[in-house]
Amino acid sequence: MAIPQPIAPPALLDPAYDGLGVTLGPDGGTLRVWSENATSIELVVCDPVDLDWITEVVPLAPVGGGVWQVTTSALELGTRYALRVDGPTDATDTFNPATLLIDPYSKGLVRVRRGQWRSVVTDDRYDWEGVGRPATPLDRTVIYEAHVKGLTKRHPDIPPALHGTYAGLGHPAMIEHLTSLGVTAVELLPIHAFVTEPRLLTQGLTNYWGYNTLAFFAPHAPYATAEANAAGPDAVLRELKDAVKALHAAGIEVILDVVYNHTSELELGGPRTSFRGIDNARYYRQHDDGAYIDVTGCGNAVNTSTDAAARLVLDSLRYWAQEVQIDGFRFDLAATLGRDATHEFQPDHPLLEAIVSDPALAGLKMIAEPWDVGIGGWQTGSFGVGWSEWNDRYRDRVRNFWLSDVDYMRRAGVPPVGVGGFATRLAGSSNTFSTERGPLASINFVTAHDGFTLRDLVSYDVKHNLGNGEQGRDGTDTNRSFNHGAEGKTTDLGILATRRKAMRNLFGTLLLSAGVPMITAGDEFARTQRGNNNAYCHDSPLTWIDWRHAPWQDDLHAHVQRLTQLRRENPALRPRRFADAVRTVPSASVIDWYDEHGETMSIDRWTDSGHRTLQYVAQSTPQEEAPNRILLVVHGNERPIDVTLPRIPGVTAYRSLWSSVPDRPSTDEPVFAPGDVVSLPGTALHLFRVE
Repeated sequence: MAIPQPIAPPALLDPAYDGLGVTLGPDGGTLRVWSENATSIELVVCDPVDLDWITEVVPLAPVGGGVWQVTTSALELGTRYALRVDGPTDATDTFNPATLLIDPYSKGLVRVRRGQWRSVVTDDRYDWEGVGRPATPLDRTVIYEAHVKGLTKRHPDIPPALHGTYAGLGHPAMIEHLTSLGVTAVELLPIHAFVTEPRLLTQGLTNYWGYNTLAFFAPHAPYATAEANAAGPDAVLRELKDAVKALHAAGIEVILDVVYNHTSELELGGPRTSFRGIDNARYYRQHDDGAYIDVTGCGNAVNTSTDAAARLVLDSLRYWAQEVQIDGFRFDLAATLGRDATHEFQPDHPLLEAIVSDPALAGLKMIAEPWDVGIGGWQTGSFGVGWSEWNDRYRDRVRNFWLSDVDYMRRAGVPPVGVGGFATRLAGSSNTFSTERGPLASINFVTAHDGFTLRDLVSYDVKHNLGNGEQGRDGTDTNRSFNHGAEGKTTDLGILATRRKAMRNLFGTLLLSAGVPMITAGDEFARTQRGNNNAYCHDSPLTWIDWRHAPWQDDLHAHVQRLTQLRRENPALRPRRFADAVRTVPSASVIDWYDEHGETMSIDRWTDSGHRTLQYVAQSTPQEEAPNRILLVVHGNERPIDVTLPRIPGVTAYRSLWSSVPDRPSTDEPVFAPGDVVSLPGTALHLFRVE
């Protein structure tokens, strides 16, 4: 009998790549740098005040596996340093020994001038005071996508010195808003050190969102207070950790939006700050003639089929998880990370598998943006076990049902499609995610940082992006939005009322669907960007959340609070697994569908494009919680309708919990009997607990 041979670890875990960057020890610091093609590497130590004054130059020696190393007393806490790298001159390499480069493993940076930085040896020591991760189960997770600066910049209860900062994020006023809203995790737009593209600078604009990474280990210093920045990179890091600790103490997780798919070095001829000068041929995807294979739309694509590049991504994740206690990661353009040496996406790519199997990352939330702009780049549903994914198919179907379908009905007089596709998304997108992965693989969202805000989604038919400096060419043209009769701002009370109900229908769908919901910061108050669906380049009141609200905005906020509460209280709304028609599946929700007459949905009704009303009954099969059953009535037509509540064996009552019809959620919970008729106006949701 053959003895099974142990499976070899992936090459990216080769011990040769251990300990890259600076490690301090009794003899000073050891610097390890990877470059397969370099012919020489030098450590350049700079004066701590005059960063142009080079105080020492120390050569590194090759030690195998493409790694270069030196141990020197010149490296200690606070040392400002850079790399100089030389190598061959050919089509794929861009070595220049005169360029001072950032260490890819830098934990801190200081700016010299535009386009130039020095790496800093940082002090990672920190007292977490016993505060641990909340470890919120995925089925109980409600994500709040936010921008550090935009979220806190204008909050009236946060001191002005903390506006737009990590300290503002961790301020009690911000934490009170998050906890009262009912979210369990904040997903922060990029906080890795990033820079603005030269093109935007010449236009007087800025890269506000941060998807232009300069360094994968260093926090973005401009998000720290002036006091922390004056004290240096150690203080910036401590301020970020303080915010994470405060959020954790309140039971709120922190997820980072991470951009490993490309860097701020842009296209060939762009800035030379790190990878391009260290080993351009191995860090970036290229044709044989040196032209970049750009599957990101950002000028370059990091080549994760290079083991050292893949390892750098994994090491960065380990650092943020272990040293900053981050609870999860959302991977921008994650399909790029899964491309192999032929540049084709592979769901079992060694890096993708390592991310969800690495012991240092165990239990953390891993969320893929499952696409990029290259050939074969749309991969929603294709990632493996352990991954959740942004579900763009959910977003599109929900927008269609409540907005563009309604627009079509007004124009044509008949619906374009029925309710079947919407029902599939409501129940967890089983047509997209495998049984093995279940509904929690789906990160459900209606809006995100990229695109219209919720208010703009119901207020504009087309984008209004002239302020971005690209003559309106940027931003998607397929928004599935509906202005309800007027483009943008209006005083028509009827249109305004219809828009507000549309927002309640969209929020209700999001927070009552199986899967993991993600709210975009400010949508709970109906924030507007005046029709700009690509506001990445505006660091201004256009993108900062306004905390001054009209009464109707407070009403919407109250609806969101009620919906997150109901999601917590009713496990039937948040199954962990898909149910099976034959066997009982623990932690699933068994679903029955009824039409507006209280009759079981027939094939004819499912396939009728004119049928836009259904009743969704979900019964939990719990493992840790009490049994629970809900009824959600969905009406996707602007014509009023009378709905007969279904007669189900053993059911004696339906307790009303929430409706999208009133401007403000009712605190009453009237009880209805099976067979009772509930009247709904056009386009509405109504949730009941089944008793």
